[in-house]
Amino acid sequence: MDFETTVKHRFLEGSNMTFQEVFDFAFKSLIPVLQDLAQELGEERFLEALKKVASERAWKAGQDTARQLPSNDLAAFKAAGEPDHFGKHVLTLELVEDTPQAFEVRVIECLWAKTFREMGAAEIGYSLICHRDYAECQGFNPKITMIRSKTLMQGDDHCNHRFVWEG
Repeated sequence: MDFETTVKHRFLEGSNMTFQEVFDFAFKSLIPVLQDLAQELGEERFLEALKKVASERAWKAGQDTARQLPSNDLAAFKAAGEPDHFGKHVLTLELVEDTPQAFEVRVIECLWAKTFREMGAAEIGYSLICHRDYAECQGFNPKITMIRSKTLMQGDDHCNHRFVWEG
């Protein structure tokens, strides 16, 4: 008899951390470094560079996602963006509109916004996390435009992500 034993490396085991604890672990040491970098380089210059780099990465991620799917239309973009296990625990979303030409979600809770705002780093959070949303949908398909006028990160009571199909 041939028995194959699959042993999980200890790095791949569950951490037994809450999502809040994961964010605290990941960001509570990173945010002060980013704040110091902003002070060292000048806040405006730092935030613009952060937006640029984060957007370039997001655009590429959008392209990579689109390449993996049979279609890159608005329906495929929406389906690809459906919250997974992680997303369901760090965001609270409400669907506002869902048509073939547009869909809109309202984000009423966001663990990124909570974390960055609590640390006095909302502008860094917006530049790193929120601003990239525009580029990601454009990377997925340039015919998809995101419209947003509110973010939790910037102190609004919700984020209004509206995606419009221009095709």
